[in-house]
Amino acid sequence: MPQHSITRRSTLSAAVAGVAAFGVSEAMAQSHVRKTFVLVHGAWHGGWCWRRVADILEKQGHKVYAQSLTGNGDRSHLLSKDVILDTHIADIVNLVMWEDLKEVCLVAHSYGGWPASGALEHIHDRVASIVWLDAFKPEDGQKGTDFASEFSRKALEEAVAKGEPGRKPPPAKTFSLSEKDYAWIDSKLTPQPNGVALQPIRLTGKREAVAGKTYIRAPLYPQAAFDKALAECKADRTWQTFVNDNAGHDVMIDQPEWLAGVLLKAS
Repeated sequence: MPQHSITRRSTLSAAVAGVAAFGVSEAMAQSHVRKTFVLVHGAWHGGWCWRRVADILEKQGHKVYAQSLTGNGDRSHLLSKDVILDTHIADIVNLVMWEDLKEVCLVAHSYGGWPASGALEHIHDRVASIVWLDAFKPEDGQKGTDFASEFSRKALEEAVAKGEPGRKPPPAKTFSLSEKDYAWIDSKLTPQPNGVALQPIRLTGKREAVAGKTYIRAPLYPQAAFDKALAECKADRTWQTFVNDNAGHDVMIDQPEWLAGVLLKAS
């Protein structure tokens, strides 16, 4: 499958990058075909982080669901020690089942790759394509602590020692290059449930069986697991890959137009 890269030299703006490098205009022209997107956020985030991308897609007539997982974002009041990976998997599965969604493009960001992978074990027949955005691509039996960054691991250990149900988020600059958005991002970040990183995931290969698969890497955010996932996807002809060197980890905040264009092409 094709592999793509976008660099500072070749990009004047996020919108131009989308049009020039990836034929976003072509994707936009096809937007009369109504598509359904389910967007899964990463650790410490919530559905709020997808608002810019969702607005772009919805203005073109597409249906977008960007829920906050239990204990995060607008559901942070539900944070407890009982929140585990299965809880977040159920969040995604129940959304798809109760809304009776079909031909879904499932988009997972960062930690979202864990519950999204688990959810596919139950809703794979309702998902037409997946996009892993700087996201974990776990294998059966693995758990979040196997890949936790030094900051995340330390925060988790401290939270557990104090008997707290979640660990505090790092500053906004960890995720985004957009300084003007830092105050807004910091105001929205919430503690990440500890339990989701402690439970091993159970997978039987349903993720790999999805017909359309895309992996996007934003290498300015250091994470060896994402580099490994990108390399694996590049070597697998059933995946297409994109690399964006001009955005931080929160690509949906830094370059929403570019990301929306890629999602339309990938779905």
